[in-house]
Amino acid sequence: MILIAVGLVLAAATLHFAPAARRGWLTGGFAIVWLGVVAWNLRTGLSHGYSLSEELPIQLLIYAVPVALAVGWWLRTRPR
Repeated sequence: MILIAVGLVLAAATLHFAPAARRGWLTGGFAIVWLGVVAWNLRTGLSHGYSLSEELPIQLLIYAVPVALAVGWWLRTRPR
């Protein structure tokens, strides 16, 4: 839950303070950086003895929720 909350705050802060014309690029950049954070968290979980089948659904949720918020925000506020 903490990582999801951190991701939501980072996504919101990134897009809130960005100019509208750059939000598309920042959304993609956020998705890539957040994937790195989730990969690091997955590696940490695996090194503590959890199996990939236990970790993968959790990591997918940690990745998908903040990225979905960022993409949704970008789609609603993009210049037309």
